[in-house]
Amino acid sequence: MSAPLLVKASRSGKAIATVTPESAGWRYVGFEALRLAAGEEHRADTGQRELCVVIVCGTASVECGAQRWNDIGGRASPFEDAAPAAVYLPPGSAVRITAKVETEIALCWAPAARGVAPRLIAPASIRKSARGQGTNTRYVRDILPQTEAAEALLVVEVITPPGHSSSYPPHKHDTDALPVESSLEEIYYHRLQPAQGFAFQRVYTDDRSLDEAMTVENRDVVMVPRGYHPVVVPHGYTSYYLNVMAGPRRVWHFHNDPAHEWMLASK
Repeated sequence: MSAPLLVKASRSGKAIATVTPESAGWRYVGFEALRLAAGEEHRADTGQRELCVVIVCGTASVECGAQRWNDIGGRASPFEDAAPAAVYLPPGSAVRITAKVETEIALCWAPAARGVAPRLIAPASIRKSARGQGTNTRYVRDILPQTEAAEALLVVEVITPPGHSSSYPPHKHDTDALPVESSLEEIYYHRLQPAQGFAFQRVYTDDRSLDEAMTVENRDVVMVPRGYHPVVVPHGYTSYYLNVMAGPRRVWHFHNDPAHEWMLASK
């Protein structure tokens, strides 16, 4: 992959960060993070893609044809102990999003032939869980997991406490070898609290033909075309990231880096 893996956030304006298959040099995942002022609208057409609209923070209404979901979301920050609201839309949909207050949204895209019926993904329906132990503990909210209907998209958000690691031990999902491993492109949309914080993410392959270590700041995006991709958060800062995955088959099976898998047996 020739494109840089790190997309730096715009610190002002409506568009925060954008990834397209063309800009990433891959086939499936598209992503946009947008900030909307109170009363501001954003319109989009899904075309030949399906879309998951995630209300990262704030409150907005989402309209698609005769369907309208009013004033969804509501959390002031993604770091609240609360799940987001989201809306799934299939190909061939025209969507209008209107912010009630200052709102941050994520548009998560993947190619789809038919998709499934439009629907609200309510916060109460989103499963929460904890992964890992000790300083490898992190907290997961499954927005659009493989157990819920969609054609290609997988969407999840993760909170990692200060001084903890995440996506760890390092794992990958770049080989179509089911049931052992699936092939999925992935983006990480990072938020930090306090906002002046930073985190580190490394993306690397077994043969080190890809090996990049990145300092990630608030609202930056990291693209993972292949390879392992752990995240480490320094003391004093909490990490949030939104993951968007898609590939030839909609299933998540990962392979741990054998060099670091020993820690799973040392519980």
